[in-house]
Amino acid sequence: MWGFQRTRYADCNGSEASEEVEIVVNIGGVKQALYGDVLNRYPDTRLAELVDCSLTSPEEISSLCDDYDPDTGEFYFDRDPEAFKCIIELYYYGEIHMKRGICPMCFMKEMDFWKIGSDFLDECCKSHLKEVEDELAEIAERVRTILVDREGDPSAGSWQRFQISLWRLMEKPESSLSAHVIAIVSFIFILISSVVMCVGTIPDLQVEDSEGNLTEHPTLEVIETVCIGWFTIEYLLRLISSPNKIKFVLSFMNIIDFMAIMPFFVVLILTSIGAGVMELANVQQAVQALRIMRIARIFKLARHSSGLQTLTSALKSSLKELGLLLMYMGVGVFLFSALGYTMEQNHPDTLFTSIPQSFWWAVITMTTVGYGDVYPKTTLGRCNAAISFLCGVIAIALPIHPIINNFVLFYNKQQVLETAAKHEIELMALRTEEGEPKDAAWHHQDVCGAGAWDTSMSSSCHSGTLLPLLKGPRGGASTQTPKDTSCESTAEAAEYLVS
Repeated sequence: MWGFQRTRYADCNGSEASEEVEIVVNIGGVKQALYGDVLNRYPDTRLAELVDCSLTSPEEISSLCDDYDPDTGEFYFDRDPEAFKCIIELYYYGEIHMKRGICPMCFMKEMDFWKIGSDFLDECCKSHLKEVEDELAEIAERVRTILVDREGDPSAGSWQRFQISLWRLMEKPESSLSAHVIAIVSFIFILISSVVMCVGTIPDLQVEDSEGNLTEHPTLEVIETVCIGWFTIEYLLRLISSPNKIKFVLSFMNIIDFMAIMPFFVVLILTSIGAGVMELANVQQAVQALRIMRIARIFKLARHSSGLQTLTSALKSSLKELGLLLMYMGVGVFLFSALGYTMEQNHPDTLFTSIPQSFWWAVITMTTVGYGDVYPKTTLGRCNAAISFLCGVIAIALPIHPIINNFVLFYNKQQVLETAAKHEIELMALRTEEGEPKDAAWHHQDVCGAGAWDTSMSSSCHSGTLLPLLKGPRGGASTQTPKDTSCESTAEAAEYLVS
């Protein structure tokens, strides 16, 4: 039996009778002796109601607890004893802290059962709960996406069904074998286009035009045209099947796709009609500038690489650390370039002609690149250089660890969310096999996955039914003991995320 040090207080009514009232509660097999003066500090809670001397009928007692032993005066609750340790802190410390490892969603149901509002949670726990709600909402969205991809919308018309099928074919490689093949073909076209762009710049593979200028080999131009044709058809099909055209056009990845195909058609238009509108030299300059934009195609690989997408998201979440890195480097570059110019300006063969020109030397020195095109020649200048690259190493190393940590955390989070979504789908399938209507399964997902809990569920945190879970490690089916299963799959995923 565990407990807290007791301090004697009068109850809110000023009565001293409650100080003499002692009740014994059994929480999941763990006994706890509680005193009336402590519990009456919050009279609206379930524990304070147990102290009320007017509870004499068995019906009133059974409405507050799961079982009652009149011989020992012991109230039994089929609840989590670890969560109750946090609940009882309210009566002694005035606030509640969730212990590490407890599912926040299940803990909120525990608070609802004990009739304690979420306002008593400490601020750190509230922010932690909000994070878990967002994660569960993301799981719910992924589950809905998977279900729509598998089953579609039966109320949709023929054109809408065609759009959905085409969208799955172009955007969901995991939805079918044909969609997976299209994703692989698109990936190959991206690689071929990138290789052709690089190979086309080799002088030995270029040919001279009628004016003696080197141009790309005709074979490479044909391959380039075929690749652009594929990219164009792919972009148009995805645009046609997109459920939200404006969101599709303004998406970052779709902007990259548009930039990858747009230069080809602009160059084609300029070479066809541009000569009659502007001078040939201007046309050629515009064509060369637009050809450079073809490097945007390499970013199309991010559409087919979850690792690149994770890296991009991790960098977005590390903008503060990247800003610190740039600030450190900026201060160091300005400081050491000014010192280098001051120490080297009197040398007859100085390479530091101005402070702005010294910026280049400071950048390559602090990043430990050191091309050797600019270097100090005086003793003080060399000492300044030594200090600058030492400070550069420190300035770069300090923010790197948080950036790497953000990448690892984000990558692990994505893996857990994907696993949790698949786990939820399997649980919904098992409930359907057990006879639960699909609408009820969807309601279960909406309640648990969206991060909201129904107050009608707060009367109990356990279930009297046995729901089959996933197969155990030996392949056998396991059964769920009588406990809370309403938010089990998503709550376990959230627990892994925050533990």
